[in-house]
Amino acid sequence: MSSNTPRPLRSDESIVAYGTPLASTHEGTLSYLPVALFGSVMGITGLASAWNLAHGLYGTPLWIGQLIGGLAIVIFILMGTGYAIKAATGFDAVKAEFQHPIAGNLFGTFFISLLLIPMPIAEYSLRLARWIWVAGTLGMIVFAWVIISRWLGSRQQPGHATPAWIVPMVGLIDIPLSVPTLQIHGQEELLTFSLGLGLFFAVPLFTLVMSRLLFEEPLPDSLQPSLMILVAPFALGFSAYVNITGTVDRFASALYVLTIFMLSVVIGRIRYLAICCPFRISWSAVSFPSAGAAICALRYAQHTSNVFTDSVAIVLLIGVTLLLFAMTLKTLTNLARGNLKRLAG
Repeated sequence: MSSNTPRPLRSDESIVAYGTPLASTHEGTLSYLPVALFGSVMGITGLASAWNLAHGLYGTPLWIGQLIGGLAIVIFILMGTGYAIKAATGFDAVKAEFQHPIAGNLFGTFFISLLLIPMPIAEYSLRLARWIWVAGTLGMIVFAWVIISRWLGSRQQPGHATPAWIVPMVGLIDIPLSVPTLQIHGQEELLTFSLGLGLFFAVPLFTLVMSRLLFEEPLPDSLQPSLMILVAPFALGFSAYVNITGTVDRFASALYVLTIFMLSVVIGRIRYLAICCPFRISWSAVSFPSAGAAICALRYAQHTSNVFTDSVAIVLLIGVTLLLFAMTLKTLTNLARGNLKRLAG
């Protein structure tokens, strides 16, 4: 096998495929902290946006979305500080994580966080929020280019085609999401480029992942939560498309229907998650796609209000809120007990 050909994961590596490979977890301080934990920032930020939409649609208290948005900012600062310590004290661990055929794709969660966190920050400083969005946009485009170049530059292993591969393309679709909040104008070409490129690559990647799930060995227990990522291209594609076009047409409606259908399928697959997969950081993969689905449902209900769409939106909003609250509480409890390293495993 050539040096450019990714090797199959060993059993110990598949267990930590959401974090730093075991061989590098002894490097530096917080070397075991996975970049995938930025997914929690994405989820909490998405939940804040969902409650802000619910305020305009159903008259829920505005302070709920503001409180959750403030929590997202705090988590982002803590995560950024923690990962900066990891990079400064043990860069080899960061390098090993980036070179990992699965975990490397999850560096997109950092850039997606930069694209989403400006929404709650805009309430305090619109200028700062815009600069963070610009940094996230540039970083996301470069990161997507690097990942696609990596895929095309060497032979890939079918077993590596997990839902995490979709994250870099989902990141491109996220670029338009903060634009209305940030009051950014005159960037139609950039927004169309990001949405078009993201959806174009998301389709074959979705097919590859489905093929892997159908014909290869089942995903390890530690990667089962990542199945929720399969919902993301449709849910976020809906919101990005509506932001760019300003309308809910037949294509947007199709994305909404696909979101609800895929969500029902994935929920059926991961309903026994707590039994097969004890709580760990990889559960953060559930947070943002589910929050994105709630946002999609709320925005569609805003356009087409009836018993079905309103019921779906309300159920998803409440369900995602309870889910993320439970995950946050579980994470904080384990952190207080000093179990961070175990959670990252």
